[in-house]
Amino acid sequence: MGIVSGIFVYLCVWWTVLFAVLPWGVKQPDVPEPGVVGAPVNPHLKAKLLATSLVSAIIWAIIWVMIEYKVVDFRAMGDAVQY
Repeated sequence: MGIVSGIFVYLCVWWTVLFAVLPWGVKQPDVPEPGVVGAPVNPHLKAKLLATSLVSAIIWAIIWVMIEYKVVDFRAMGDAVQY
């Protein structure tokens, strides 16, 4: 995997993990302010961004190992497709 494709894969994984992590620990206010009905009390965004980055790095490392050691060989998959 080249540097550009590695960065692209990491960003795709990062965004996917972010959307999975965002709902964690969301608590609605007991008495919502007028006009701010859906805003959580404390979204903990810094902790969620850190968790997203760490989990994404682990998932990216697993994907990198699978590609580098040809556990999944995408080039062979492309050769097997008949047109």
